[in-house]
Formats: sequence, C-alpha cells, structure tokens
Amino acid sequence: MVNARSHPLFSAIALSLLLAGCMVGPDHVRPDVATGDRFAQDLLAPEAAAAAHTDAAFWRGFDDPLLAGLVEDALRANHDLRIALARLDQARAVARQSRLDLFPTVTADAGASDVRSSADQAPGLARGQRDAESHEAGVRAAWELDFFGRVRRDAQSRRADAEASAADLAAVQVSVAAEVAQAYFELRGRQAQLAVARGNAGNQRGSLDLVTARLEAGRGTELDAARARAQWESTRSRIPALEADVAASMHRIAVLTGRTPGSLLATLAAPTALPEPHDAAQAGVPAELLRRRPDVAAAEARLESATARVGVATADLFPRFTLGGLIGSQAMDAGALLGRDSETRVVALGVDWSFLDVGRVRARIAQAEAGADENLARYQQTVLLALEETENALARHRSARAELAHLRAAAEAGQRGAELARLRFEGGLVDFLAVLDAERVRLDAEDDLARGRARAAIAQVAVYRALAGGWPDRPPIREEAIVAGG
Repeated sequence: MVNARSHPLFSAIALSLLLAGCMVGPDHVRPDVATGDRFAQDLLAPEAAAAAHTDAAFWRGFDDPLLAGLVEDALRANHDLRIALARLDQARAVARQSRLDLFPTVTADAGASDVRSSADQAPGLARGQRDAESHEAGVRAAWELDFFGRVRRDAQSRRADAEASAADLAAVQVSVAAEVAQAYFELRGRQAQLAVARGNAGNQRGSLDLVTARLEAGRGTELDAARARAQWESTRSRIPALEADVAASMHRIAVLTGRTPGSLLATLAAPTALPEPHDAAQAGVPAELLRRRPDVAAAEARLESATARVGVATADLFPRFTLGGLIGSQAMDAGALLGRDSETRVVALGVDWSFLDVGRVRARIAQAEAGADENLARYQQTVLLALEETENALARHRSARAELAHLRAAAEAGQRGAELARLRFEGGLVDFLAVLDAERVRLDAEDDLARGRARAAIAQVAVYRALAGGWPDRPPIREEAIVAGG
C-alpha cells in the first residue's frame, strides 16, 4: 500500500492545493475615464438624457420594409460578419484549450516488437535464441502544478481575447447594419437627384422647342435658342453620372447583403421617398455610452489580456513544477501483458527554473508590461474617439435637420420663380435669359433638396451607429450566404 504522507504524488497535490490561490503579476482593473454628465451636443435636459435609450433595431423605425429586409439579410449573410464570427469561434476554442491546461494531460499508448539480434550482438546463441518479443501498454499523465499562476494567467488572457473577439463581432454588426442603411439612403437620394435632373431636362427641352418655334416665326433670336440648348445639354450631362452613382449604390447594398453586385438591380430600381427626419435616439449620459459601445468593450478586454500576459511572463522568475506519471504493463509475451507481475508504474516530479536565464525573463516581462501600457493607451484613445464620434453625430444630425428646412424653402421659391419667369417671358415683360436663370436656380435648389434629404437620413443613422445601443443582440446565423439572385 502507498503511504499517502510520504508519496511524492500526494505531497505535490497537497502543495498545489495549498498554493492554488497564488498568482503573480498585476490584476486587471478597469481604468477610470473622466467623462462629463452629458454630451455637449445633446439638447435634452440631463434628467431626460439619463433615461434615454436607443432602439434595438433602429432600421425598422424608418417604416421601410425593403430597408428592414436588406439589413436583416446583411446580418445573416454579410461576409465581414462571417469572418468576425469565425475569428470568435477560433478565440473561444483557444480559450477552451487554455482552460484544459489547468488539468493533467492524459494519453494512452501501446506497442509490440519482435527483435532478432545478429550473431555478433548475441555470440554463442543459436538463431532462434536471438529472437525476442516485447509488448507494452500504458496510460501516461503530465500536469504542470500551477503554484505561481502561470497557467491561470494564460487562461485569463485567452478568455479576455475571446471576449474581445465577441465585442469585435458586435462592432461589425453595428457597422454593417449602419452601412446598409447609409447606402440605402444614398441610393434613394441619388435616385431623387436623377428624377430632378430628368424632369428639368424635360422642362428645358420644352423651353428650347418654344424658343425655336419663336425663332422660326421671326419673334425670337438665335442667342436665346443657343442659350436654351446650352442649358438643356448641361442638365442632360448630369444624368449619366447620376445613373452610374445609382448603379454603384445598388452594387454596394448587394455586396453588403452577401450577394453579387448586380443581383438587386431590379429590386431597388423603383425609387421610393426618403424618410422624413425625426428625433434620433437620444445619447443619454457618456458613461452609459461607454458601457454599450462594443469597440470600447473590445479595447478593455484586450487590456485585460495584456495585463494577464504580464503575469505569465513574471511566473518565469519562479520555478515551474511538473508532475508526471505512468501506469502500464510490459511483458515479453502478449499473453502475460495483463499479468500481475507485468505491472509498471512511474511517478516523477520535475522542476524547471530559469533563474540562470533571468536576463531573458526580465526582458520578456518588460515586453509584456510595454504591451499592457500600449493597450491602456489604446483603450483611452478608443474612449475619446467614441465620445468624439457621438458628439459629431449629434451635431451633424441637428444641423442636417435645420439645413433641410431652408432647402425646402429654397426649392419652393425656385419652383415659384421659374413659373413666374416663364409667365413674364410669355407676356413680353422679360427676355429669355431671365427664364433660363430661373430654371437654373430651380434645378440647383431641387438638387440640393434631394441631397439634403439624403444627408438628414444618413445623419440620423450616424447617431444610431455612434450610440451602438447594444444592437443587434444576436450573432449572425451560421448558414450559407444568400443566393446571388435571391
């Protein structure tokens, strides 16, 4: 019987349990970041802002079923999301493997050999006597006794890496949903600009026909006809570029949803009105924003991982104990392999200490500490960039709404001015140059209004993107990408 008190196996296990709570190196502490009580560009009262929150699926608030369907398609089949999901799976697998390092590694092996020695190797023995068989089987175990926390710090680092990858996935989801909405509103804005250009080209063609008829009747001038044609051709020149922009927007949306570029041309060809601007989700307080931004969460997780790696490097200053064991059987005959006298057993305790190589160990510790400092600075920079993005989005959203009111007034005035100029020209009160100038003003005002409506919608999306809001709250579905024509 084995004496539990004197056997090295039990002594090592007892010591391991005694020192289980000992881990060298610094523990991660969330850095303090100075933030104000409210955003400078948030016009809500502080008490209202503190209670505000974002919509979990902001794209549905635009009341456009096609947009909602496109975003859902992108969240299911976007390839950037699939890449991020694969990286998360890899990081989680590495984290699982590192946790298993806390436990013994157990392997089993077996073997058989039939050896014949030469006459020189076994002099004096007959040919048959130089033959020998050997059979063996065993179970081996190896375990690093984590007295100083090296293995636990490594597992902590890998777990934090997995958390960072999960936050990266959430950040890509936020980005993809916002990119689809932005590309969709850019498309609708360009389609509106195209409609304006085509409509004005039609009106200007009518003006050209009118001037040409007056010239032929002896009541007009070639100068008026030349000016009318120049304006008509100038307006027509806008159309091909706008058509190319419309096609490019369709291609971008298709790729974002995991489709081939041309697969949504028919689906998106029919123009629809841009949404009326409304109050976007309120910003709340900066501290709440930092808790829900996935990029901030990823930066903090990477800081935690880097801090844990300092502990991994520091543990090399202390001895590393490993416990190994073998339980098996060895016999010269296969039939005797399971016999009692064939039993073999090995218990070994190893010590590895790098004290003679302390210079390299110290260098690795310095490298790990510098990595932690880098990740701390990166975390603090990520926080500042998140606050900056939110302030900018709020400011642009407010200014876009104010701009849109003026653009509407300008478009209405331009329309009225063009109508009055035509009436006054037909009444002989002004020359045709006044008509051309009024039509140019109307075209520019209507084009600016179409751009402004798109900018207002995109600015609203930017607010949701900056606030993140914890959406979407599900990972992409693991399935094949959407069929190209689907």
